[in-house]
Amino acid sequence: MPKEYRTIQEVAGPLMLVKGVSGVTYDELGEIELANGETRRCKVLEVNGDDVLVQLFESATGINLASSKVRFLGHSMQLGVSGDMLGRVFDGLGNPIDDGPAILPEMRMDINGLPMNPAARNYPSEFIQTGVSAIDGLNTLVRGQKLPIFSASGLPHAQLAAQIARQAKVRGKDEQFAVVFAAMGITFEESNFFVQSFKETGALDRTVLFINLANDPAVERISTPRMALTAAEYLAFERDMHVLVIMTDITNYADALREVSAARKEVPGRRGYPGYMYTDLATLYERAGRQRGKTGSITLIPILTMPEDDKTHPIPDLTGYITEGQIILSRELYRKGVMPPVDVLPSLSRLKDKGIGEGKTRADHSNTMNQLFAAYARGKEAKELMVILGEAALSDIDLIYAKFADAFEKEYVSQGYHTDRSIEDTLDIGWELLRILPRSELKRIDDKFLDAYYEKK
Repeated sequence: MPKEYRTIQEVAGPLMLVKGVSGVTYDELGEIELANGETRRCKVLEVNGDDVLVQLFESATGINLASSKVRFLGHSMQLGVSGDMLGRVFDGLGNPIDDGPAILPEMRMDINGLPMNPAARNYPSEFIQTGVSAIDGLNTLVRGQKLPIFSASGLPHAQLAAQIARQAKVRGKDEQFAVVFAAMGITFEESNFFVQSFKETGALDRTVLFINLANDPAVERISTPRMALTAAEYLAFERDMHVLVIMTDITNYADALREVSAARKEVPGRRGYPGYMYTDLATLYERAGRQRGKTGSITLIPILTMPEDDKTHPIPDLTGYITEGQIILSRELYRKGVMPPVDVLPSLSRLKDKGIGEGKTRADHSNTMNQLFAAYARGKEAKELMVILGEAALSDIDLIYAKFADAFEKEYVSQGYHTDRSIEDTLDIGWELLRILPRSELKRIDDKFLDAYYEKK
């Protein structure tokens, strides 16, 4: 039986100081029992001799220093995992919130996980089809990759996240695929949107949801992504499933980190965020990947809203360092009515070359991808010139490129949130668009592909 302490000295906001404590370790979980028998959870933030600073998961309201007692449980935070988690909705602390029964755990796992040894990692190389052309065709997602979506306030990242979660699949092989969805600091309305969206399409059966609402405590927000990644590690490495983890919104997570850091009176770093934010984000992102000798994999799509649309803000900046590329959403495309408003030119998937080509997507994928990028970039330049100099100043070929850029946004990028395109559909639409251009302009495509696809009306 854990030893109980009645030596609470002070409660300040989410923090509580307990004196005369022995044998307690950093990050250990504790329970506070109030005079009326109610219990609340906390964790150890700091150990100084026999003084322990703990952080409360729930509110501090009603804690009486004299009559409340604390016991420490001897382990850090754990999640009880089992195959029955699929199709269920949990809060940020792993408690079911969908009116279903409690999970009977097969095992309990520490939510902080174990860092994956770099030597035990397998290189990501298999294609994941999201059904979204701007991602599949041009910034391909590969199994085991970390590919964040950089959004901004007011842009429809929630719809895109839900679309990817519903549509994502591993092609060709009869392999088990699951989605773990972690939402941090979102409104009840957004939470309802995700749950209903998954229920309507039947995607909920292969999804585990962890939802932390905006009015939940900040400290719960810090544990939410760790809960989700622990569930993903269990499904991937114990159950041999291919797991796609989608986390939204990392900005809310980083703000919770800043709030807790300020409460602990730590020295702030850039823009008030703690100096260890890079390390903290890396402990999340680096849990994705593939392990040698294990069938399963974890692919991670973190979504973050860039404050003031600023790519150099610490959150997108640090995320960009740790992950393998980014998908960027554009306010300009959103205003034009392009859905989803993916800005393909500054977006990048650093591993895309590893997941495309013969036997993975199609042999012509790499050539057409390069040509579409080049043609769209030139078309956008032509349109900018048109704004400055007027249409008359453009050459005939520039006018064709400008027309191509408009058609590309309208037909290739803008597909709505309920269209699931196979990679063949995406590549065929790419060829349709390339036929706008004269064959002599398609210098990045091998003649054998031009003969096979360009001439085919």
